[in-house]
Amino acid sequence: MSTEVIKRANTKARGRVRKMAQVGMLAAIAVVLMLFEIPLPFAPSFYEIDFSEVPVMVGCFAMGPVAGAAIELIKILLNFAINGTTTAGVGEIANFLIGCSLVVPAALIYRWKRTRTGAILGMAVGTLFMTIVGCFLNAFVLLPTYAVAFGMPIDALVGMGTAVNGNITNLTTFVIFAVAPFNLLKGVLVSLIVFLIYKKISPVFKMNY
Repeated sequence: MSTEVIKRANTKARGRVRKMAQVGMLAAIAVVLMLFEIPLPFAPSFYEIDFSEVPVMVGCFAMGPVAGAAIELIKILLNFAINGTTTAGVGEIANFLIGCSLVVPAALIYRWKRTRTGAILGMAVGTLFMTIVGCFLNAFVLLPTYAVAFGMPIDALVGMGTAVNGNITNLTTFVIFAVAPFNLLKGVLVSLIVFLIYKKISPVFKMNY
């Protein structure tokens, strides 16, 4: 085996190790950010916004959608190990899907068009896709699961929404006036933060994977 081949193999091996370390680091940051939740005035108290998708989005842009999905998965698993679950893992799976629905489309579009316009377009598409996926999963998976987990009917959860927003009268209006705005706001805020910081920190990741 030639020296050049050995060098290339060593370079690839170092690249893989570096990438794994960066995935782990970003996932750890995301878990810490999950601890800081902000309540919203238009939604019930169990809808609190956090910015754990910021490092996930950064990882997606720097290393690609597969790495981003891995960061999201590790984040969910670490949070599961630290805080446990009240939904037998169903909530965690749904949250993983919702998180990926934001960052993966954004990363795919940015990989196709690595410009500021591509980043903005990707994050806009990701935000809209997350809103749609989030509404669907909340209506048919998360809210029914939480109702069972906490021993209360769906109407009781809807009533919590009515208490903060009189327009919420049933599950459909709950999704329209609480879930959809929640996901839109989160997508916009996460995208804005990533847009402001990414170019400053991207050299750290050496985007040549």
